[in-house]
Amino acid sequence: MTRAPYAADPAQHGGREFGVQRSNAGAEQRGPRSDFQRDRDRIIHSMSFRRLKSKTQVFIAPDGDHYRTRLTHSLEVAQIGRVLARALGLDEDLTEALCLAHDLGHPPFGHAGEDALSDAMTAHGGFCHNAQALRTVMRLESPYPEHDGLNLTWDLLEGLAKHNGPITEPGWALAELDAAFPLQFSAWPSLEAQIAAVSDDIAYDNHDIDDGLRAGFLDLDDLLELDFLAQQWRAVEKRFPNAPRERQLRELVRDQIGLMVNDVLEYTNAQVAGYMSVAEIRAAGQQLAGFSPAMTEHERALKKFMYDKLYYHPEQVSAATRARDVVAKLFAAYSQDATLMPNEWRQRLPAEQPDRARMIADFIAGMSDRFAMQSCAAIYGEQPSGLTNV
Repeated sequence: MTRAPYAADPAQHGGREFGVQRSNAGAEQRGPRSDFQRDRDRIIHSMSFRRLKSKTQVFIAPDGDHYRTRLTHSLEVAQIGRVLARALGLDEDLTEALCLAHDLGHPPFGHAGEDALSDAMTAHGGFCHNAQALRTVMRLESPYPEHDGLNLTWDLLEGLAKHNGPITEPGWALAELDAAFPLQFSAWPSLEAQIAAVSDDIAYDNHDIDDGLRAGFLDLDDLLELDFLAQQWRAVEKRFPNAPRERQLRELVRDQIGLMVNDVLEYTNAQVAGYMSVAEIRAAGQQLAGFSPAMTEHERALKKFMYDKLYYHPEQVSAATRARDVVAKLFAAYSQDATLMPNEWRQRLPAEQPDRARMIADFIAGMSDRFAMQSCAAIYGEQPSGLTNV
């Protein structure tokens, strides 16, 4: 595929926050990689990325091996992102890195954990998983001796901060990071970032259906109330009339992903016609990569269905309530008695607010579901119950 003129160029990126000059010349020779490939590899090799294997995607602490976690979800987003980036002539490595990093700021138990931290941090500036992803890669994940953070390129950080569009009112975390390394919050991000965002939508819209059906929380008859899904299902039954139902359902999910991917390609190619640089994309004043208006309406209907039938399913709501309680109890315990935290965190804990509360939130946000449950049990002497519903 020919490289598009508006593709991000790893040879002309916006720099890194820390311009490190290594004393050991050989240390720079770590393979023939572009700077965007280095970004991707730093993310994959990070502890924060590995912890995603035990963080909630839809189902909290599932017993089954086949349910998605934040890690498997991120890998699936990256796969879709690379397909779209290649077909559009964009930089695949930057797109992949953005897809892999987009959920690094999620605390244990997914959105339930985020709600609990947001409540606990109300007096200290609040908590947002998107801002926490930037905070993680720029300050918390620090494997290098010369600086804090992973020292990723400006293009990666900018896209991670605003993959959902310009930021008009940054919270405290984004504001602090932007002051240290300005990310032009008022402009639209690169097409690579926009593609990462729509890849996330495609992945969880369809893979959550797969998990919901597997868990028995979704029913095929309910799905077929959505006309565009019913049409896809009839086509699947016509092609594979004798296939087992489970295989037909998985074919439905694959077809739906393909339909959305092709829609994004057709619509985005039409939108970007005439653009000749990344700067023009950022100055466009609107989102250029995404679904067509017709697919946008279908996708909104699907999201509403998923919230009604899956995300707000009574068993899901019950588990989420218990998960919020675990995070709230952890925050309260560490706030009252810092000796409960590991030495490396306790020794760095600021004495004054809001910095003290923010570091406690950093510690909790980095936990896996399992570690949060273990920590709560160690503090309160009772294993949290009712958190696994599949």
